[in-house]
Amino acid sequence: MSLLELDDVKVHFPVRRGAFFDRTVGHVRAVDGVSLGVEAGRTYGLVGESGCGKTTLGRAVLRLTDITSGRVVFDGTDLAALPAEEMRRTRRRLQMVFQDPLGSLDPRQNIESLLAEGMAAHGIGTDRAGRRARSAEILDRVGLPAGALSRYPHEFSGGQRQRIGIARALVLEPDLIICDEPVSALDVSIQAQVLNLLEDLQRSLNLTYLVIAHDLAVVRHISDRVGVMYLGTLVEEAPSDTLYAAPRHPYTRALMSAVPVPDPDLEDARERILLRGDLPSPADPPAGCRFHTRCPWRQPERCATERPALTETAPGHRVACHFADEIAAGTVRPVRDLAPRLLGGDAPADGEAAP
Repeated sequence: MSLLELDDVKVHFPVRRGAFFDRTVGHVRAVDGVSLGVEAGRTYGLVGESGCGKTTLGRAVLRLTDITSGRVVFDGTDLAALPAEEMRRTRRRLQMVFQDPLGSLDPRQNIESLLAEGMAAHGIGTDRAGRRARSAEILDRVGLPAGALSRYPHEFSGGQRQRIGIARALVLEPDLIICDEPVSALDVSIQAQVLNLLEDLQRSLNLTYLVIAHDLAVVRHISDRVGVMYLGTLVEEAPSDTLYAAPRHPYTRALMSAVPVPDPDLEDARERILLRGDLPSPADPPAGCRFHTRCPWRQPERCATERPALTETAPGHRVACHFADEIAAGTVRPVRDLAPRLLGGDAPADGEAAP
């Protein structure tokens, strides 16, 4: 059963010009029609390169960013339609762990004050002693001593600050936590510790996660289901093991080919898909398939004119590509100027057949 469902969610930001910025001359389509579901007690990973709309979508779920159209249904309630006061009460059940653990913590407040602030706002605990005891209990859950309550954010390491950010979310007893790049600001040696902590908390507290990241290894480690975003749209979605074993969308295949393989012989022989050209602007996305300007397998007569729907090609596996089956079967040849190439090999010369 889905705890969170997004139905054709769009987030467009107006582009204004004029002496007083009083004319709207266009819109940045940061999120442009995303539909997905997050099952209770599971982890949904959302991946894509910078600027694809991942963080905007996460903020839209919490209504930190207003949606332009669509529905955000949490536990049967459309959050986009809730009055402000009801949304404030509901937000206790939805929390966010931010990317920058230092920037998201007020440097003027000690840890006790940071944790007690949310409890006071939502009526958790009756007095300071009760809230302090609750804070100490949560700190212990995330691996920090009760003595940390009197200290300030700058006195902790990056990994410890992220644990404090997790504790601040947990103290309100949420059902869903949105983790926006939860380990990207941390040393590699600390990342695994924080990811293991999140998994332990999920098992013990029956939490549901929406994890936003660009690191494919992180998403693979923690996610049950993965969605891949490109230029504001969802281009592929599947169970984690399925997606990593057999990606079907050309963009997903390009992302996967960039992940290093520990076997040197396999790394030398495997196909490396190098995307050519720049990422188009979300203020003026290409017609048809948004990936066709960089796709090695584009077929101009259709890809440049017709936007592919996100359709189920196998149980639980959805792909937005006109030629996903043909590409997998090898019956669609890559175009010469964008052809994949073997790592360390040369790209085909102009007029030469693609490999």
